[in-house]
Amino acid sequence: MIKFGPQNLRIPKFERPVYVVAGGLTDYRKRYPEKNTCQLCTEALRMAVEENDLKLDPEEVRRSVNWCVYSQFADHFGDQLLAAAKVHDYLGFDPLGNIEVKTGGATGGSAVLAAAQAVASGYASCVPVVGWERMDEVSTKVGNSYIASAACKDFESELGWMYAAYYALMAQRYQYENNVPRDTLARIACKNHEYARHSPFAQNPGKYTVKEILENDIVSHPLSFLECCVMSVGAAVLLLCDEPTARRLTDKPVQLKAIAGGSHTLRTADRRHMPILLLPNETPETYADYFGAKRDAWPGFSSFLASRTAAYLAYHMAGIKDPLEDFDLLETHDAFTISDVQTYEDIGLRPYGRGREFIESGDAYFEGRLPTNLSGGLIGTMHAVGATGIFQIVELLWQLQGKYDKFHGDAALWRRYGKEKPTDWRSLQVHNAKRGCAISHAGTGSHVTCAILERV
Repeated sequence: MIKFGPQNLRIPKFERPVYVVAGGLTDYRKRYPEKNTCQLCTEALRMAVEENDLKLDPEEVRRSVNWCVYSQFADHFGDQLLAAAKVHDYLGFDPLGNIEVKTGGATGGSAVLAAAQAVASGYASCVPVVGWERMDEVSTKVGNSYIASAACKDFESELGWMYAAYYALMAQRYQYENNVPRDTLARIACKNHEYARHSPFAQNPGKYTVKEILENDIVSHPLSFLECCVMSVGAAVLLLCDEPTARRLTDKPVQLKAIAGGSHTLRTADRRHMPILLLPNETPETYADYFGAKRDAWPGFSSFLASRTAAYLAYHMAGIKDPLEDFDLLETHDAFTISDVQTYEDIGLRPYGRGREFIESGDAYFEGRLPTNLSGGLIGTMHAVGATGIFQIVELLWQLQGKYDKFHGDAALWRRYGKEKPTDWRSLQVHNAKRGCAISHAGTGSHVTCAILERV
């Protein structure tokens, strides 16, 4: 049993405020042979500095940068060690200092955390975070084996060298413990594919019924192909600053109120029982009757301590009392429909065992209490792993700045990516959005970050 020491759960704090001022994306595709990695990263950076209504021209922005953070999940895909050094050079930041961050699927979130720490400590005042993944130079089968290498090679890999297989086992266990109807999981996939239809960046948009999701080809029982995230090629960029620099760059800075990380054992079988770490909106009475015949341990095999720890620290850091009431929108790491339901519970949207209610109540939908993955998420839009956590925060930034329509509804932007804006396109801009949250998640829960942004 894990027992925390008195300082293990110390609430982090920034020595000075951190702001997010601009974001940029590429579109995301299964294959992108037309552009190399450096071109994709340059394209995302150009969108950040040229299309975010900054008050300085791109060259002045470049001259403001004094540290860089890069985010790539796996060198294997692009067959280029030290790829960050190459990207750094092509982006024009040489000879400034830089680091590259790797924490599996949470790499993007961890890279933003590293950049925030640099700004908050005074080490730097203007830091671009640049993430990408080049997943089209190997076959899907080989790519799946590379990704699966982020699970424990001594134990989990024996289950098939494929993440969908790992999560299928979790789905079966979760359904056994909580009796979740199969339709509920399918609704998550319907929602995220549908929201992706309104994004020019999306790789896998679609209008599907629950029946079509359930009758789609099975990847690993019970998860169908349309319930699994896509393998993507693409890049994302976020620009973090201290307050003076943010005010100099934009009239609409968004404050990064908190970002925190949690972790847990790579081998899921080692996740031993411990008392549930309570979030601010929970009490011991919340779980007075939780443990019974089907659920005898926490976090066990169907909950993520890393997610709960990241949320616990970030909520306290930002003063969040009830995530369902305090957030206006949310981006989760919906690699699989089952992992989305698990996250609802881990971050306190519903108590453990009742995550299904977040979907069934309508809370998770546009114009619901907490619209979730309006970007289309990983299932509908992208999972270029090193870019994913950055992409989520870029989408939050644009929502909080009231710029959803600018970056999703411009027909010229659709044509830039060789697409036609749908005739039934609709704005998913959340009215008067003030505060948003993004969850970046690795593997079967080895690393998770929780970021909270607030309009100022």
